[in-house]
Amino acid sequence: MARADRGEAGYRAMRTFATERRPEAMALLARLRDEGPLSASDIQTGRAGWWAWSEPKRMLEWLFYAGHVTTATRRRSFERVYDLTERVIPPDIVSLPDVPEAEAQAQLVALSARALGLATASELRDYFRLDAPDAAAAIARLVEEGLLLPAEVPGWPPAYLHRDATIPRRVSAQALLAPFDPLVWERARTERLFGFRYRIEIYTPAAQRQYGYYVLPFLFGEELVGRVDLKSDRAGGRLPVHG
Repeated sequence: MARADRGEAGYRAMRTFATERRPEAMALLARLRDEGPLSASDIQTGRAGWWAWSEPKRMLEWLFYAGHVTTATRRRSFERVYDLTERVIPPDIVSLPDVPEAEAQAQLVALSARALGLATASELRDYFRLDAPDAAAAIARLVEEGLLLPAEVPGWPPAYLHRDATIPRRVSAQALLAPFDPLVWERARTERLFGFRYRIEIYTPAAQRQYGYYVLPFLFGEELVGRVDLKSDRAGGRLPVHG
């Protein structure tokens, strides 16, 4: 957030609001302060499209990246509604002292390692979307501290094991996994662990889809054994299975 506030992080089109266009962003922040939570559609006129962000959306996202605002809620369309950070996050949390960058990155990589158990450097980095140099420094630090143990897995890049990782005799599970579930989020890891190639096809033209529009992998025991293409029929109160 501090980097974004200095114009050193975030998309290029957003960084200008940290410097020469900062007064515009601060004016929008003042409006949020006076009017309460707002979304981009509350401010802009017309629809910019799925990928084309409007100017208010860019400003709001820069304010979000820089920590001036956060998510108050999301609407049914999944649209983010922004509000001042101090009005959303409890005061006892907001008032805590900032964690130094290197310490914060080490803590994030430690959380990644605890969640993944065994992971490559790129997987540890991707879990919280850290920059490669920051993640490399954090991994080296955690190896030196003994929290991460270098590990070798045939066919894998160099890997690391969390020192407290549990190794169960077996896993008993039955679950449909959303495309954003950590078990399938990093697709290369999923393929290495399960031999299961998973892609979300909602942006693929219908004629080119292999499995369906919104396909969910099914975890059964220790394996990903299938995929289900579901569609929620809210009006009819049904859950059709297309494939």
